[in-house]
Amino acid sequence: MDNQKLPDDSQRQRCEVWTRVMGYHRPVSAFNKGKQSEHRERTHFRER
Repeated sequence: MDNQKLPDDSQRQRCEVWTRVMGYHRPVSAFNKGKQSEHRERTHFRER
């Protein structure tokens, strides 16, 4: 693991985040500014 080389920033691919809204999966990047702000403020939890 120590000998792995990380790619340059120009070679990296941006990760696209998807979320489920009203039963449909949509990329967060497709949200309007208000919905993106709301998504950032959401509290995520894990059910046990």
